Amino acid sequence: ILEILGSVGCCIVGQTETLVPADRVLYDLRDATSTVNSLPLITASILSKKGAESLSALVLDVKFGRAALYKDLDSARELAQSLVHAGNLLGMRTAAALSCMDAVIGRCVGNSLEVMESLETLKGRGPEDLMELVTTLGGLLLQMTGSVSDPSEGKRKISHAVIGGAALSKFQAMMEAQGVANETARSLCSAHSDYYSVLRKAEYQMELKTPTDGEVLEVDGLALAEVLHKLGAGRSKVGEPVNHSTGAELLVSLGQRVSKGASWLRLHFETPRPTADQIARLQGALTVGSNTHTHTHTLVRELLVPQ
Repeated sequence: ILEILGSVGCCIVGQTETLVPADRVLYDLRDATSTVNSLPLITASILSKKGAESLSALVLDVKFGRAALYKDLDSARELAQSLVHAGNLLGMRTAAALSCMDAVIGRCVGNSLEVMESLETLKGRGPEDLMELVTTLGGLLLQMTGSVSDPSEGKRKISHAVIGGAALSKFQAMMEAQGVANETARSLCSAHSDYYSVLRKAEYQMELKTPTDGEVLEVDGLALAEVLHKLGAGRSKVGEPVNHSTGAELLVSLGQRVSKGASWLRLHFETPRPTADQIARLQGALTVGSNTHTHTHTLVRELLVPQ
């Protein structure tokens, strides 16, 4: 890890039996004692790993909303304040963004589909809400490390790195350094990549139609996630298989005008096939109507920064 950080500047890692092993043991104890949702223990679990890395600055994305652990802004703010306070006491300049997760972030849900969307975003073709989140978090981190004077300048730098291709080049270099075959990394990062030559494509696709004319007011991200979980996109226990090809693509965005019978969701699935009840649940996730109030659909609602 240190070698890759020195040569490339970034890497992606996960918990293993030899990397932060105590955290897994403590989580199992929290599960057994019904303290998984304990605010102090959540804070300790998140920040102990960050503290072990000797970070100089840290930005945390704390979600709230229908599809998040915390359903309302106030409870998410309580966690964010705890994290920011404890992180700064540990000597890390720590900040948090409070971002809404009522609906899907971006357009895709599911393992392979989200990888593809991430790569498309790195190629400058990402959805606006995802880019908002990336530039806000990245811009704040640049300011906290002293690379820029304010978050707005940081957001511009992050946007330029994505649109200009520097972020994609860095991602390709990181993949290769972490063991991805050079040919595979080049294929995924090429301008006109055939993603399904590398990533598995689901055997079946189905498009759901809008029930009426109107404006897209809501898309219930939790309903989509729960149905996709049952179709194999997630697991309930460690060791259970995951079908990486299962997922869904949103074909509309919040605030968009749609006509009755237009496709609004493309479902990717294999076995088990979706039941009639699951399809009805997915259709119920979409709310189409008339909106008399004009507003922008921003994800980041608040920033908590060190004093």
